[in-house]
Amino acid sequence: MTTPPTTDPAGWHVEMHAAIAEAAAAVAHGDVPVGAVVVRDGAIIAARHNERELTGDPTAHAELLAVRDAAAVIGHWRLDDCTLVVTLEPCPMCAGALVNARLGRLVYGATDPKAGAAGSLMNLVTDPRLNHRIPVESGLEAERCGQLLKQFFAERRR
Repeated sequence: MTTPPTTDPAGWHVEMHAAIAEAAAAVAHGDVPVGAVVVRDGAIIAARHNERELTGDPTAHAELLAVRDAAAVIGHWRLDDCTLVVTLEPCPMCAGALVNARLGRLVYGATDPKAGAAGSLMNLVTDPRLNHRIPVESGLEAERCGQLLKQFFAERRR
């Protein structure tokens, strides 16, 4: 998926709204509402949401799916000129994949104190012991991103 470059003066809000729309789509098939977009040269080149329930694949997190799609679009695995915008702080699996993909920047909405690996529970993406560190911006549309998750889990408990 490719969209025209954004001109969002506040920074990453347009892209986060696209990630939020992806997150909302996950609910239709019973997946946790997490959405992610990959941006390169001001354009969204990949947009995905969680598909673990849909596919039965434990690795089908929004971030991994979006990174795979972005690598296919640009024709190589190094995403050093890309930004991932995601509604929830990446887990250790996803954070590790982002480091291995040499992601250029990470922007996320809600923190995940139970499984976050980009500053909450741990911080794999900036760990100096690893071969790559990713600049991180957190808290973008955090309340809205968090509300999607709260609503989803409240519905599941009913």
